[in-house]
Amino acid sequence: MKKLFQMKNLKLLNKNYLSVILFYLFFGFAAQSQEPIDIWNIEEKKKSKNIIEKENIEEKNVKQNNIYEMQSQKDDDDFNIEEDQTLVSNHIKIVGLYDPAENGLDINMWSKSNGDQILNIFKRINKMSLSKDASEILDILLLTNAHYPEINISKEQFLEIKSNWLIKNSNLQLIENYLLKNQIINDHPKLTKLLVDDYLSRSEIKKACKFFSKIEDQIKDDYLSKFNIYCLIDNNKKEEAQLLLDLKKENGFEDEFYEKKIYYLMGYSNKPDVEISESTILDFHLSHRTNPQFRFEPKDSTSKQIWKYLSASNLLGSIKDIELTDLDKISNFEKATHEKHYEEKELLELYKRFQFNINQLLNIKESTKLLSAIESRALIYQGILITNEIENKLLLINALKNSFQNDGIENAFDVELRKLLKKIDREEVPSNFTSFYNNYIDSNKTELTNIKINNKVLHQSKLINYFKINGSSKNITKDLNDLLKKIKKNKKYFFSKKDIILVEAFKSDGIKVSDRFKNLYKINQSEIPSDIQIFINSGDMAAAMLRIVEVIGQDEIKNIDVDTLYFIISTLNQLDVDPLRNKILLKVLPLKV
Repeated sequence: MKKLFQMKNLKLLNKNYLSVILFYLFFGFAAQSQEPIDIWNIEEKKKSKNIIEKENIEEKNVKQNNIYEMQSQKDDDDFNIEEDQTLVSNHIKIVGLYDPAENGLDINMWSKSNGDQILNIFKRINKMSLSKDASEILDILLLTNAHYPEINISKEQFLEIKSNWLIKNSNLQLIENYLLKNQIINDHPKLTKLLVDDYLSRSEIKKACKFFSKIEDQIKDDYLSKFNIYCLIDNNKKEEAQLLLDLKKENGFEDEFYEKKIYYLMGYSNKPDVEISESTILDFHLSHRTNPQFRFEPKDSTSKQIWKYLSASNLLGSIKDIELTDLDKISNFEKATHEKHYEEKELLELYKRFQFNINQLLNIKESTKLLSAIESRALIYQGILITNEIENKLLLINALKNSFQNDGIENAFDVELRKLLKKIDREEVPSNFTSFYNNYIDSNKTELTNIKINNKVLHQSKLINYFKINGSSKNITKDLNDLLKKIKKNKKYFFSKKDIILVEAFKSDGIKVSDRFKNLYKINQSEIPSDIQIFINSGDMAAAMLRIVEVIGQDEIKNIDVDTLYFIISTLNQLDVDPLRNKILLKVLPLKV
């Protein structure tokens, strides 16, 4: 039996071999009619073809890369391509508001910056109260589209610098533009929370939610995520809101207060939740939103944001209804007036309701010693109204201003202070009150910036118009040399440091100055601080600009001494930051009227 089985298998095997032989014979004959094939090269040609195809794909991908958002290629074990690290990195993303060319800057201006040096400079800058001019330059530096610095500093650290500065500067419109344009909530959670809370404090819920509707990424921050869920409910997207809330809870989220408010808004509960929380402006808003009978009495500890919310939502009581004996409540309203939630005239009307006897009104200085701060202010204000003698009126106005300042609520008496002073003729102001009078009545005086041309002085001449029109004057070379010719002939002319600044700016722009005038002045390059010059020489534009911000500090450009101005302009000349340089020159070179 076994032998029979083996014979059958052998027979079957022989049959299969025969089939294989016939198959190769058939296709072998067919192949003879075509060109000969080197079977040993087939595999090599396949490999070569694959490599070519991959290289073509790689070339196509490189061409499609956008300078503002380049993605690194995935590692491929089959082949190695040496990549330029300046072009390819791990998710390069450039964020900002301004085009580099707009202010004469460069997309790589941070590329050579050392993080340790940047952090040290910012540490010093953050201790300053920067002037408007210095702040403007820093805004431009931080919000210009540029690559992140990579030496001794992480992306997160650099973004933290931006956040901290914008928060400190509190330019909410700038923050809003920056976040909306770049869609970077997760990179700037602190900035986003600041903006959201500001919207909430102004009771502009729709505007805040519209901002979130443009965000496609998953929100990582817990507070912002909660607000996003609320926005979905407010926009009648309850199923989506529920899904996000469920996902948060699966990841360990717990907030009983928040959940109760959200479930009420979703319609899971018909009973209003009357609990009020002041822990965040979001919690306070939800407290208001979920209670149809909402009532809230602000306290001394109530935050400025909540005061603002109460005012914006028409939830503040009327000053007219306040009892004069309730000094704590009046104190709260004084603080609210300081924050501009009430008009100053409403508070002053409240002061007029206080009752004082004739002896108190005639002896205000002595009487205030026995009264509370609020009653003292009321007495002083009434004294201002009944006093006709100018010096005594000014004395009382000054005393009232000091009383507000001493309690940290000086903005509660600001607009009305100027109104009172305007009723007094300047000519009638006694000499001992001149400084006080001028300080407050002229505090909002607008500076005129019309240029007064004086062609007898080089830096005040018509030549400065060149910087006004961004260097497009055709006759500037001739005009400059003609004026220098006149100056050289004038032996009495003093060639000032501002004149040097002007001529060096022209030369930096490629405007030719005749060799005949090279002896009119001398340049001392050592006037530029050595560290700034090192930054310039190494191509570290951002660090050099940061040092300029630090040097300007709390001073306005127009008040900076001429030697400091010289090295600032010289630095900008070397960096080729012409638009910013021109703005500065127009502020400091000409006369103002």
